[in-house]
Amino acid sequence: MASATLRRRLHHGDVDGRKYERYDATDSETLSEPLLGSSSTDNSRNEYIEERTLEDIWEEERKRQQVHWTLIFSQLIAQWAQWIAKIVFGSGSLVGRFLSLPTFGQIGTGGRLLPPPLSMLQEERLRNIKRRIEIPFDGSRMEHQDALRQLWRLAYPQRELPPLKSELWKEMGWQGTDPSTDFRGGGYISLENLIFFAKTYPESFQRLLHKQDGTRAEWEYPFAVAGINISFMLAQMLDLQSGKPSTIAGIRFLGFLEEDEMAFDNLYCIVFQMMDAQWLARRASYMEFNDVLKSTRAQLERELALDDVSSITDLPAFNLLYK
Repeated sequence: MASATLRRRLHHGDVDGRKYERYDATDSETLSEPLLGSSSTDNSRNEYIEERTLEDIWEEERKRQQVHWTLIFSQLIAQWAQWIAKIVFGSGSLVGRFLSLPTFGQIGTGGRLLPPPLSMLQEERLRNIKRRIEIPFDGSRMEHQDALRQLWRLAYPQRELPPLKSELWKEMGWQGTDPSTDFRGGGYISLENLIFFAKTYPESFQRLLHKQDGTRAEWEYPFAVAGINISFMLAQMLDLQSGKPSTIAGIRFLGFLEEDEMAFDNLYCIVFQMMDAQWLARRASYMEFNDVLKSTRAQLERELALDDVSSITDLPAFNLLYK
């Protein structure tokens, strides 16, 4: 690979002898905008495409078409289900007056679901998650600095701990030499999620960190920053920043809290593994990260809506994790 121009810059790490690439981030202060924007890399990309055979190109196009139509059919099914639900359970319908949704709660005004009554344990654990979400990352706090050091030791147990500002942090998938600048809306909980992942499912964590599964893209997603985006997406999807969750996914999550105090962290690990599986299935590259994250969210919402899911371990994607 040649040296990058404009906004693209290559960074060569020494983890497993692989080469890692990073893009300069924009100055956005929120994670609601795409993590990965457009860049002027057409020349380098064209050189890569010219090396591929015609058979490879046709095979890639065939797989992309399969993914495309699968997504279309999934969206149609979801739309039909919503339409039927409005007819059957709408507040003005005869059926809606007599039937309820015991799994997800009653339907309130505006079509939003009302969460079922929570136990004292669920209330306490929900408050704890909300408190964690509200804590911003603060690079000047010793506790937060120590957490970053702990993450490094878990990721690279055989390597020397670098300073908190070092080129070596880029190897983990931070955008710059100072990881504290990458948290933004993700907050301190996103760092806690990464640490929990590394401690609870170390094999999965290491496989994703070092991109050991499948055929990887020329331009891979940055591991650590991807993790921050997953924390942010998960908190939004579960409606944890409102008074009480009123989405199907959020209400299902409330049920998980009865048995699992670390339900959010465990779900985070599953989502990270799901995202990487989607990444490989789509043969995605750096600029497609946000599309992959959206597909991952849609897949998770479908799994959380399954009737036979009552705990984290019931989710089909849970089987993707390695201990």
